[in-house]
Amino acid sequence: MFGTYEEAVSWIESRLKFGMKPGLERMQWFMEQMNHPERRVKTVHVAGTNGKGSTVTYLRNILQQAGFKVGTFTSPYIEQFNERISVNGAPVADADLVRLVNHIRPLTEELEKTEFGPPTEFEVITAMSLYYFADIHPVDIVIYEVGLGGRFDSTNVITPLASLITNIGHDHMNVLGNTIAEIAYEKAGIIKPGVPVATTAVLPEALKVIEEKAEKEGASLFRAGQDFSFAYTGGDASGEHFNFTSPYGSYKHLSISMKGRHQVYNASLAVMGAELLKHAHQFAIGQCDLEKGLMESKWIGRFEQLLSDPIVIVDGAHNPEGIDSLIETMETHLRGKKIRIIFSALGDKDLEHMIPKLDHKADQILFTTFDFPRAIPAKALYNISHHRNKTCMKDWKEAISGTMAEICGTDEALVITGSLYFISQVRKYILEYYA
Repeated sequence: MFGTYEEAVSWIESRLKFGMKPGLERMQWFMEQMNHPERRVKTVHVAGTNGKGSTVTYLRNILQQAGFKVGTFTSPYIEQFNERISVNGAPVADADLVRLVNHIRPLTEELEKTEFGPPTEFEVITAMSLYYFADIHPVDIVIYEVGLGGRFDSTNVITPLASLITNIGHDHMNVLGNTIAEIAYEKAGIIKPGVPVATTAVLPEALKVIEEKAEKEGASLFRAGQDFSFAYTGGDASGEHFNFTSPYGSYKHLSISMKGRHQVYNASLAVMGAELLKHAHQFAIGQCDLEKGLMESKWIGRFEQLLSDPIVIVDGAHNPEGIDSLIETMETHLRGKKIRIIFSALGDKDLEHMIPKLDHKADQILFTTFDFPRAIPAKALYNISHHRNKTCMKDWKEAISGTMAEICGTDEALVITGSLYFISQVRKYILEYYA
């Protein structure tokens, strides 16, 4: 038995050594041993390449404004491990996390002795979350964010009230496939028989796969630009603004505080999700709930300004589509400023396409690395870049402090981007020592 939070988290993280193991057999074993908690919670399932976390946040806040108690399961965490399992945005208490680990550990050790082998860190955390929401802290509904792919993701043991699929792009290609169609096939794996699904995927090869899967499962499909639509009406210092229309009605002059035109896609998908819950499952959600929920939503680590002098922004752009969104947001909200970029990433990312995009936008670019099993060396990133004003530095803290000292008092902006695991460490460091 574990007695402290630190011991519990250490045990969970020790399971990182088992890596990623696609397949649902271990999760199904867990569910049987735990009296099927996945059948005793109402859920929404969110998959996609980018925007999952933001979509979860928008929908959670809308439901919360309507008076519902909302659980969320997300990854990775930015500030503290507990936030992966939250209720109304509040992370699970340390004592409850210890209780969860003490419940799941004996089952984990028993599972390791079976033909299925040891469960991964993510499988253990997913099982913990289902037990928590079903038996320890029941809620009205839980929004589950897919960890990787969808079809074989450990969260795919749930049968949700609605499925939401954000945009589909190139990510985790070493696991999910080399083409958009192959990646979409894995993401579309969350579509369940008769469960309505909404998507903001726009690439024809991705949409075709989603449409075929929805038809096969008899699931009503709502496609952005066809079955529901949103019109971007501009961005300013307060955020972004848009109108929304679906088969259930229209909303004018909606606003979000999160920066970036791409966030309108995520917010619109959340609105469509709320409409499905309202009209298909009788969730009482008013227009004021929707408007206030959207505007009050915040998602740390996504074009988040930490300092104003110097201007320091962190953004977890960890694949080509994320980089595209970051660049578009910089062009809107950092117009006219010189931009310095500090970048670090994991080795399984599409760096050959990501780094040239940053090269084109940055006035100066610095590559670094950080302490994480899959983090790529700074020199390897440097060698991919063709920027004429590039540098690399192994110590990311030194890189950040040095750059901040150089641009303090100027009109330049520092944008720190790449892996969300990197952004998590950076954000904590800056807020602790500079804010």
